Amino acid sequence: MSNTDLAKVESAIEALLAECDPKKVDDRTFRGARFDHGLAWVHFPVGHGGLGLRPEFNRVIEERCRKAGAAAQDPSSFFMALAGPTIVTHGSDDVKKRFLRPMFTGEEKWCQLFSEPGAGSDFAGLGTRAVQDGEEWIVNGQKVWNTLAHLADWGMLVTRTDPDAPKHKGMTYFAIDMHSTGVEVRPLRQITGEAEFNEVYMTDARVPDSQRIGEVGEGWRVALTTLMNERTAIGGGGGGNAKRRGPIDEAIKVWNNTPADLRNAAHKDQLMALYCKSEALRLTNMKGAQAAKAGNPGPEGSIAKLMLAEFNKKVTEFTLELMGAEAMVDYDYTFRRPEALSVDGADGGIRHAFLRVRANSIEGGTSEIMRNILGEQVLGLPGEPRVDKDLPWTKVPRS
Repeated sequence: MSNTDLAKVESAIEALLAECDPKKVDDRTFRGARFDHGLAWVHFPVGHGGLGLRPEFNRVIEERCRKAGAAAQDPSSFFMALAGPTIVTHGSDDVKKRFLRPMFTGEEKWCQLFSEPGAGSDFAGLGTRAVQDGEEWIVNGQKVWNTLAHLADWGMLVTRTDPDAPKHKGMTYFAIDMHSTGVEVRPLRQITGEAEFNEVYMTDARVPDSQRIGEVGEGWRVALTTLMNERTAIGGGGGGNAKRRGPIDEAIKVWNNTPADLRNAAHKDQLMALYCKSEALRLTNMKGAQAAKAGNPGPEGSIAKLMLAEFNKKVTEFTLELMGAEAMVDYDYTFRRPEALSVDGADGGIRHAFLRVRANSIEGGTSEIMRNILGEQVLGLPGEPRVDKDLPWTKVPRS
């Protein structure tokens, strides 16, 4: 951090707190003032919630605001970390002005409408169709595994606008009003008893062209920005910090509460090995954050996402093994619709975590896809044969 830039941030924080005391106003008002002072996403351009500085200053801002009495960020606003960078990178000035401020204040919540029943890991194979009709687009199709879509006001929607182009080139990205006519959200009940995920049906839903993010046909490139930020957000979620490290804390707690005569050396060795992996993941996340040169992340996000998904499964399985038969009781499977995102599941207890982390190796890109991405794009290994890469989407074989 340069002293000049730090001084600029400190000055903006002082001006914010002098104008708006977080102890005297509601959270939405304070977050709006933060945005207006360029302290929402400090690496965003001036006028769009930022000061055009390096992203590591965001931590300084968050710490100062919390110390002054500001509330923590609403957990249901997870998708702000995906939609915000995507809009500021690819959206027009009008799109930025329309969406960024209410997104940061929490006035408008977002969800992600990417995966389809026939296009999950092969995201570019999606078939949700958008046909232009004057200044609007008519959208028909189905999306699935849409986390917290039942709470969302807006959705990050990728559609097929040119079915005669190769599958990676005929896609276009929109912001769709989740309350508009023709949009239906249905719950998907999970193994935990929750319906955190949803499926979304669009039937002749109309989307104004003014809500398009990026150029027509550039949806793949725009979506990559969202996906990279998603992997970083998920991967960073379990690395934790010195006070909260995720499921490994629960494992240590169970070990400490286990009577000495029931402990054994093998379990102690396993616990130490898992703790060391947890620390490696935490430090990888720290390195990735410190090395970031701009708002959009590098490969560290994909590395951490892959490690987190596999680690969370191992550590929750180990913790339930420590608990023995006790792990099989005292869990409520009642159907419910969550109000916030749970990536590692630890906030709902270890029994919930054990069930919820099954999704970690699927959401945000499967572990198999993550290995392909890291092998090809980071390590430079030969890619898998792709015989449909240059075929028009309409001629790509589908089951």
